[in-house]
Amino acid sequence: MKISLFGTSADPPTLGHQAILKWLCQHFDLCVVWVSDNPFKSHQASLEQRIQMMELAIASMQSEYKNLELHPDISHPRTLITLQKAKVLWPNAEFTLVVGGDLIAQLPSWYRSDELLAQVDILVVPRAGYDIPNREIEQLKQRGVKVAIAEVSVPMVSSSAYRKNGDRSGIVPSVSAYIDREHLYSWQETKNNTL
Repeated sequence: MKISLFGTSADPPTLGHQAILKWLCQHFDLCVVWVSDNPFKSHQASLEQRIQMMELAIASMQSEYKNLELHPDISHPRTLITLQKAKVLWPNAEFTLVVGGDLIAQLPSWYRSDELLAQVDILVVPRAGYDIPNREIEQLKQRGVKVAIAEVSVPMVSSSAYRKNGDRSGIVPSVSAYIDREHLYSWQETKNNTL
């Protein structure tokens, strides 16, 4: 079984996340998603709130994509620990770690990266505004890591744009409604104070 591992901070999840997940479901036997705290980022919504939002984002897709699963049980800020948990659930699987193109240069600095990279293939998802990091990809390949680039078209939407100014154009409607209900991001406070 070929499994894609897609970890995200999902602060909040966007139509871009959905586009990536649809593509992964079409190319892997199983697409496993988890939400975690990224040690390199600060998050505005709690981990529990971000898991709730991701549940909403994938719920609308699961009738079409039966091979899409959210697994909060494997979530950990260290990807190696997540992989170890995944291997307990799917001991005979081949794992591909899905990484945004903007993170490739960071991979060698991740926790016990040599051990991690020896156990997974890497799938690079191009990210709008970032060039494909060809030099870093070649360095990974020289270390024996199998690296591929996903040929997926991801809408130019941004979680950070929503967090900063409430631009709803890239947000799944059910997620947007949840954010409104929970008053999750600071732009809402500004909006409420001007009413």
